[in-house]
Amino acid sequence: MRRTAARAGAGPVVDAPPAPGPMAGPAQTAAPAPAPAPAPAPVSVPQQLRTEFPFELPRGYVDASGTVHRDGVMRLATARDELIPLRDVRVQENPAYLSVVLLGRVITSLGTLPSVHDGVVENMFASDLAFLQDFYRQVNAEGHTRAAVECPHCSEPFEVELGGSRLGES
Repeated sequence: MRRTAARAGAGPVVDAPPAPGPMAGPAQTAAPAPAPAPAPAPVSVPQQLRTEFPFELPRGYVDASGTVHRDGVMRLATARDELIPLRDVRVQENPAYLSVVLLGRVITSLGTLPSVHDGVVENMFASDLAFLQDFYRQVNAEGHTRAAVECPHCSEPFEVELGGSRLGES
């Protein structure tokens, strides 16, 4: 049975069987229920961007009074941090000095020193400088400088370094 619409002055609405004849089709069935809406994607909570990273020097910086400073903090580098040293005369005369100036900008603390600058970095032991250069690459590349690969001969998995060999080099 189907429900017919009331016409003005025609009286009450009545359930009536479908009209017979050539236009009558198969018995009408209820329309399928609409598919449920897909569940909304889970809302991801924004993570705090980590901008400072603690480190410990292998040997330590020895200040003028003989105090050894090993624990420090390095912040993420900005584009400005990498561009400003390029204007430095010392870097223009000797490109190897770039890492000293750059590290002097991004190391925010070292032991009990009141400030860290390129003069502090240039007086560090070579092993500490190498450690800081590597740490800088890791911090600023978010660990994406290594790639997992497989040996084509023995199928043994290993990692390769994709980044440059010096700071500021790709």
